[in-house]
Amino acid sequence: MGSAQAAEADTLTVAQLLEYQNIAWIIWGGVLVFFMQAGFALLESGSVRAKNAVNVMMKNYTDMCIGGLAFYLVGFGLMMGTNHSGFVGTDHFMPVALSNMDWALMFFQMMFAATAVTIASGAMAERVSFIGYAVAACLICLFIYPVFASWVWGGYFGGTGWLTELGFIDFAGSTVVHSIGGWLALAGILVIGPRLGRFAPDGTPRLIAGHNMTLLALGGFILWFGWFGFNAGSTLSITGNIGLIAVNTFVAAVSAVVSYMLISRSLNKAILLSDSVNASLIGLVSITAGCATTTPVFAIIIGAVASVVYILSSQALLKFKVDDVVSAVAVHGFGGAWGTLAAGLFYTGDLFNLSRLGVQALGVGVALGWGLGLGLVMYKLIDLSFGLKASRLHEQRGLDYTEHAELGYPEFQKQMFDSKSLTERHL
Repeated sequence: MGSAQAAEADTLTVAQLLEYQNIAWIIWGGVLVFFMQAGFALLESGSVRAKNAVNVMMKNYTDMCIGGLAFYLVGFGLMMGTNHSGFVGTDHFMPVALSNMDWALMFFQMMFAATAVTIASGAMAERVSFIGYAVAACLICLFIYPVFASWVWGGYFGGTGWLTELGFIDFAGSTVVHSIGGWLALAGILVIGPRLGRFAPDGTPRLIAGHNMTLLALGGFILWFGWFGFNAGSTLSITGNIGLIAVNTFVAAVSAVVSYMLISRSLNKAILLSDSVNASLIGLVSITAGCATTTPVFAIIIGAVASVVYILSSQALLKFKVDDVVSAVAVHGFGGAWGTLAAGLFYTGDLFNLSRLGVQALGVGVALGWGLGLGLVMYKLIDLSFGLKASRLHEQRGLDYTEHAELGYPEFQKQMFDSKSLTERHL
């Protein structure tokens, strides 16, 4: 009887099994989002010149580490803690005793914070100080990102964010993650200015080609792959509508690429690999807000329009002499804004509700003010204290050598630098 009772006690209930499945689903989604860091690193590295390949990889590798630690210590509490005010969480800082499900949620949200902070890396590439960038990564995950996220996704341990109370829709983060990251990237670009030679004296943009389109494309594939975890994982439940979310995610991306190619062909422009990858990414960004609340037909429309948003916003930024190496502002900032508005327009069962659209527009505007406004203040203060922009000499020589004493392609670059100096800096 004793062994029978023990076996009965060890039998899991249906509710317990479902909880364990949900935990596994959340962790798997978080792992896919973590793998997106590799996608960002490859895409950005391929988009810059060979002399900056190591620096871009280093930023992506370490901003996740710095940001993840900051998010655990403070950011998680600000974002997910008890939020009776609607503006910020007040507890669960540096937690040590959570349930298994709560630990899984923290892990998942850590990956989202890492995604938001790394968006600025590629935009500011080739002329930003590594230390200055690292300080910014810490502050973004410590305060800027989690506070805004608390307005939309906060109150997990009690209370609700004020934007959620108004009915704001952002299922997986078109605005919370991507627009905030995009506007922070824009702030950083405005503070450090363009790369040397990017614009002619009359303002005409000059092409500075990336050194490896293969890395760029591979990064795009990895980001696309990880996005299924980003969006479908945000159900936080294996019983959610993950099939619909996965389909919407996919068709929005493919329709954006097809739309871009048709537009380029009609304008007799070259169909570029770099722009094709960015078109897929803005399609993914745009569907992220409404992936659970729209249908595939509207997802196709959202993606198609997203490519137009990408083309127009990229050209507009160039006219204002904004040097964004990987078009992060167009893809994530403007793409996230369009996707958030689209989530209100194409809400299943209540299409084209102007009241809902107004709430969505409010959220978009608040994100712009919060991300760009605080970003400008933060980057300017970092520039005045730690230094944000690399010196002209460092930019000319390449940040791989000046910041890290490592060369991405030593067989071809070592003759340009003093090997003795490199050796000494490694000891």
